[in-house]
Order: sequence, then structure tokens, then C-alpha cells
Amino acid sequence: MRYMRVVLAALALVMTLGSYLALAQQKPQPMSFFVTSVGKGDGANYGGLAGADAHCQQLAAAAGRGDAKWVAYLSTQGPGAVNARDRIGNGPWFNARGQQVAANAAELHGDTIEQARMGNRINKVSAANEKGSPVNGVGDMPNQHDILTGSQPDGRAFPAGEDRTCNNYSSNGTGSVMLGHHDRLGGANASWNSVHASKGCSQPNLVGTGGAGLLYCFAPGM
Repeated sequence: MRYMRVVLAALALVMTLGSYLALAQQKPQPMSFFVTSVGKGDGANYGGLAGADAHCQQLAAAAGRGDAKWVAYLSTQGPGAVNARDRIGNGPWFNARGQQVAANAAELHGDTIEQARMGNRINKVSAANEKGSPVNGVGDMPNQHDILTGSQPDGRAFPAGEDRTCNNYSSNGTGSVMLGHHDRLGGANASWNSVHASKGCSQPNLVGTGGAGLLYCFAPGM
């Protein structure tokens, strides 16, 4: 009888540990991707990459994720051009609700034919802001699905020449910046990171095509 009690106690312990491990495995991953809830309010002028990164960091800190390093998904042009994809690490990335938006950089950008066919998981539902709230898209008032990226679909910089970064995010007047659609709606390719260029760099220019000067932010250390 005593032996049976020991066996039952051991089985109960194993079941408890199993339940604990199962719960631990289900624990949501910390946020490592979000769309900014607000822009800087000065059009595409963020004071360069450093200013854009600081904006991501500030919003993440306000949402309780300031312990991670945050960078804006932006490419630059000209001497020393920077590729957005090289700034964000290699994933995986999760939104504020713990949902995975991409497993790695190759999946995020559709590097292979199969990955391009499958696509990443960025869409109106998953591309939440740092608070876990949805970002306005097509059908909402106002539509704010235009996200600044300055990037080609593969996440790399445009060649020097025609401005696609609003003078590397320092202009709120002349120039243009490449935009993606976080809701994957509209444009010829419905791309999350490279659909069309803005009509200008001012706040009214960005608002006029369905934007607010918002950014994608990633934590590359995940």
C-alpha cells in the first residue's frame, strides 16, 4: 500500500511538472516588433536614423519594453547607404500580443520563391502598435497605412539618385520617401515595405496619401 502511495505521488509530481512546462512553453514572447502609434509630427524629418531609432526607443519604453534596443526599419541612400534589413537582426519577431510576424529576415523579405509565395505574417491584425492596438488602414478614418521605409521590397537601399528617403529622413519639404502598407492593401504589389513613393516629405504630403509618418520598429537582439 505504501509503495502504491509513493508511485501515485511520483505520478502526480510528473504531471504537475508537465503542466508547468506546458504553461511555460505557452508564455508569450516579449514584443520585438511594432508599428509606431504616432509619428514625430514633422513629416519624414526624424533627424536621420538616430532620431528615428530614438522615437522607436521612446515609444517602446513607454510600453514597458525599454530594456531592449530598438531600431527603425529604414534604409538610407548615398555614401555609406544602409539597408533596413541589416539593421534589425535575424528574428524571430513578435508583436505586442506575442504573435510571430516573421521567423527570420529571409521569411520577412521573401528571399526564396517559396518564402515569397508564403509571405510573412504582417497584416492589419498582426501589425499592431506598441500598445497592442490596431493601426488604422484602408476603410478606417483616417487611413494611416503608409509606413516610412525608404526601402526596396528586399529590404535594401535604393541607389543614389532619385530621392526615396526624404534626404535620409531629414527633410519635411522637398523630396520623397518609399512607403509600405502595414495592412497589405492597395498598390500594385500590396507590399508591407515598398508600395509607392510619397508625394513629398511634409506632414500634409504624408497624410494626403494615407499616412501619418509612422515607422516599423524592431528589436534586433531577439
